Amino acid sequence: MSILDKMVKDGDGRFWGFLGCRYIKGDGKEVQIGLTAGEHHTNSMGIIHGGVLTSLMDQAMGMVATAAMEVDGCVTTNLNVHFLAPMKQGELIVTSTVLHQAGRSVTTQSEVRDATGTLGCMATATFRIARPRT
Repeated sequence: MSILDKMVKDGDGRFWGFLGCRYIKGDGKEVQIGLTAGEHHTNSMGIIHGGVLTSLMDQAMGMVATAAMEVDGCVTTNLNVHFLAPMKQGELIVTSTVLHQAGRSVTTQSEVRDATGTLGCMATATFRIARPRT
């Protein structure tokens, strides 16, 4: 079982499952996850809550970082988010890639698009190995 498959399997009873994340595809260079955003993901203005979008990007970037470093786990040490357009209920696709890898750290980028391809937000993050592969 790949590290990404294990993360998805283990995530069902955790925050991943609570959010409603769905694994689409991935490897050590790119990970794609999805979410069917519902009313419970919205804020008081009826748009998808920024915390949901940030969590999705952090999750996908953590997955690609873990796969790229071939470790059992990593933690976010820095996260920068830019909100570009309001996202509404419906399908959201998150794509995360590796920008740079050195030693125990990896820098990633991520974006969230809706079903029409509108870019809602983007982020960069740095991760550090928390659990080397055993």
